Amino acid sequence: MIKIGDSLTLELKNRDKIEKYKCKLVERKGQQLYIDYPINVGTNKTAFFIDGTQIKCSFVKKDGTVYSFEAEVVGRIKQNIPMMILSYPGDELLMKIQRRQYVRIETPVDVAVHPNNFEFKPFVTVTDDISAGGAAIIVSKDLKFEIGFTVTTWMVFPMKNGEYHYFYFHAKVVRIIPLDERRNKVSLEFKDVDSHQRQILLRFCFDRQVALKKKGLLE
Repeated sequence: MIKIGDSLTLELKNRDKIEKYKCKLVERKGQQLYIDYPINVGTNKTAFFIDGTQIKCSFVKKDGTVYSFEAEVVGRIKQNIPMMILSYPGDELLMKIQRRQYVRIETPVDVAVHPNNFEFKPFVTVTDDISAGGAAIIVSKDLKFEIGFTVTTWMVFPMKNGEYHYFYFHAKVVRIIPLDERRNKVSLEFKDVDSHQRQILLRFCFDRQVALKKKGLLE
């Protein structure tokens, strides 16, 4: 799975401040990985970790899939270049990390929700967050949503230039998160979004992102 030449991102565990480091896999021997000395992403300085340092490592395959694993510094060696030696748990213990394809923005958008199979009565609510691939809506716990339900949503998008776009999306319930005693947050994945709708969604999310940054509500 992991190959010589792969770039690794390292994070030190059990630290108050998260710092990231970059390195390359130079050699692999059994359950040990030989990496060049890591470079701090923020300072661009070479890092030196003592033996026993606990590290979270991740790398990206050519298809864009991210894998992570936990390692420990077990030594150093100098051959053609100085190298640090990390323990490696094995390919079978790699964890696959889901990467969101689109940025989610916390913003309220009016939405009307209709079930596709009469599981509940249609209702109107607002989004908690939205992206070009889906949205999370606020739902009363009296409505018995289940993962896998399919719904049709009608949404209105007020744009920065004063335009309003009215779209309906077929969507699938992919996650249900309790908010409080009365409400759940239900995550929907949009289906069959055409290219025009996708561009409007991307522009809407970008406009809201810029507005939040200007207000100091988003880093």
